[in-house]
Amino acid sequence: MNTKIKNLIVILFVPQIILVKWLGQYPEFIETYYSRGIYPVISWFWRTIMGWIPFSVGDLLYALLIILGVRYIVVNRMAIKKKPLGFLRDITMVLSIAYFTFHLLWGLNYYREPLSKTLGLGAKHSQQDLVNFIDQLVLKTNELQFSITADTSKMVQVPYSKKEIMARTIEGYQSLENKIPLFAYRQPSLKKSVFSIPLSYMGYGGYLNPFTNEAQANSALPNFRFPVICGHEIGHQLGFSAENETNFIGYMATVSNEDIYFKYSAYAYALSYCLNELVSWDQDEFNSQYNKLNPGVKKNYKELAEFWEAHENPMEPVFKSIFNTFLKANNQKDGIRSYNAVVTLLVSYYQKNPL
Repeated sequence: MNTKIKNLIVILFVPQIILVKWLGQYPEFIETYYSRGIYPVISWFWRTIMGWIPFSVGDLLYALLIILGVRYIVVNRMAIKKKPLGFLRDITMVLSIAYFTFHLLWGLNYYREPLSKTLGLGAKHSQQDLVNFIDQLVLKTNELQFSITADTSKMVQVPYSKKEIMARTIEGYQSLENKIPLFAYRQPSLKKSVFSIPLSYMGYGGYLNPFTNEAQANSALPNFRFPVICGHEIGHQLGFSAENETNFIGYMATVSNEDIYFKYSAYAYALSYCLNELVSWDQDEFNSQYNKLNPGVKKNYKELAEFWEAHENPMEPVFKSIFNTFLKANNQKDGIRSYNAVVTLLVSYYQKNPL
């Protein structure tokens, strides 16, 4: 690539950022012409191309890029020292291309209409609304746990392989489509991440590769949590970027499944988020609600907590800080805390559609 083209790509980086932020001020435009217009075609294309491949192409591309990047620095280290501005220009050029590609293929979804507005859901809830909802979730979760194990003290063991869970996740989306056509899912491309172990140490359950549109799930996770993680990542694939929204979509796809293990996973998932919010409001009420849970349910929560504790490391807060900054830079002002905002969506939805 000649110098003039490189310089032009670098110069266009700043106008790109300005254009994206300007477009972001018009969520109705993004919703109509990108999220429900251009993006579904792009997503369908990449899922058709990549979905049949049994492994994650995107993961391998990332690995290859890292290797090539390290090799480039090692091989050209002397030239970099002599011409650091040229190296800086090349780095900026790569970032400019990546920024353009990211927003074209997926990233503009960060600026679409909020899901709460699209579904006509309330934007807030009271503590009493939350407590009432938790009462129902506790009953449902306990009921399913006992139905599966016939013993309130026994932990639920989901008897499926990760591959079977991913296949059943698609079935859940087929059921969800009947309730909310907006979440129709065709041409699946859901895969176990090649980087599942590193993702565990980074504290992530999965991610969507925006360049190949493959939904990547962390297959190292306990089966108890894996169904909603798969549902969550498909939610991103459908063009929903906000983490609270994909938490909601993942829950809805999982609870809509006819399989009792999926329903248990979904109710326990929703309950965990609701209890986490309740404890920040009223410790006594939290204790009261938590003590109502069957011991077997508590064992499933403990299983998940022990998984994350086993993968704690000094770098995890760094990775989460980077992701937090990334989310804030992409129109999610609450960063990682936005995951917890799923509670408002859940409470509001079930006020309109009682359990």
